[in-house]
Amino acid sequence: MDDFIDRYGAERVWAATVASLAAIVVLGAVLFPQRVYVEFIWQYFWGPVVADAHSWSCVAWADGQQVACGQAGPNAGPTAEPGYTFVSYAGYIPTLVLLLIGIIFILRRLEIERFRAGFFALFPFMLFGGALRVVEDANAASYAYNGEMAIQLPWSGFIISPLIYFTVFVIALAALVSSIWLDRNDYVSRYEYPLAGIGTALLTVSIAYLGYTAATEPYSEFYPLIPLVTLVGATLATAVTWFAIERFAPELNRGTRYMGLVVIWAHAVDGVANVVGLDWATTLGLPANLVPKHPINAAIDSTTADVLPASVVSATGSAWPFLLVKLAAAVFVIWIFDETVFEDSPRYAVLLMITVVAVGLGPGTRDMLRATFGV
Repeated sequence: MDDFIDRYGAERVWAATVASLAAIVVLGAVLFPQRVYVEFIWQYFWGPVVADAHSWSCVAWADGQQVACGQAGPNAGPTAEPGYTFVSYAGYIPTLVLLLIGIIFILRRLEIERFRAGFFALFPFMLFGGALRVVEDANAASYAYNGEMAIQLPWSGFIISPLIYFTVFVIALAALVSSIWLDRNDYVSRYEYPLAGIGTALLTVSIAYLGYTAATEPYSEFYPLIPLVTLVGATLATAVTWFAIERFAPELNRGTRYMGLVVIWAHAVDGVANVVGLDWATTLGLPANLVPKHPINAAIDSTTADVLPASVVSATGSAWPFLLVKLAAAVFVIWIFDETVFEDSPRYAVLLMITVVAVGLGPGTRDMLRATFGV
């Protein structure tokens, strides 16, 4: 394999692999539309996006009509629900790995320096991804309220998970290339400044749109206690975790340094947002608690409810172990990314750190803002 890669080049092998896999999927869908497209691609990948876009709890194929399950007749074909399944995870994870490899090739071509500074400059884009996802939640809420969408399918599908990760990546890549061009042509002193500025501007516009929707539309409201409790809770959880590491295992932070603090905070936001949304949303003003859309969240929530006595669950809720799992996962990542990893391959290490933060902060920001604006 090494000789093969050396002969043709890693980038060509990667491009051929991606093209071959795409051709196999397309060819399979054309030759076996029912088995490959309807019963696999649609049921596990596109169907959940269609259901999410319409705020349906279930969507039926119905000979290609794609209607809510309650409106479908008998033998309507496969059905799909919003969110992820273990089958979809099995498809998305290899796709993510291929995407990360492609990003590494792009970074090599760009010859970027100051990787750690770039990590912090990309932080607003991670928040922007979650906020952009809530824009689609507002779009779905509009459809549920009056049957109209501001953004129609299939375009709205590109701001629904997981396609939104690709969308935000393309936007961030364009911003990165533009910022590097500005830096190398002496329009700015460092590429991180315009990069962070673009991400902050996009985040501001997204939140402003959600605020405008809450102020003018009947299907959205503003619940200020949600972000207050989530951000304060996540910050406190991060502080406790960080100081515990500094006190009992300071060597864990030598590789990631303050990037580790961002990793912990990102996953603390995700954990606290889930706890607040699933168990305490009604206490903070929402008409109903949120429903978990990830199988891991749902499994932890249901297991806690089954294991603990009902009297304990009624007082503590059943989602709080998810926060502990997220914090433990963040600490585990910090432990893995020691000084050796950053010395041997700083580009690869920082890229993976960005991915780790995005995986936590994107969904966490989405859950928080979704509850904040009641969509």
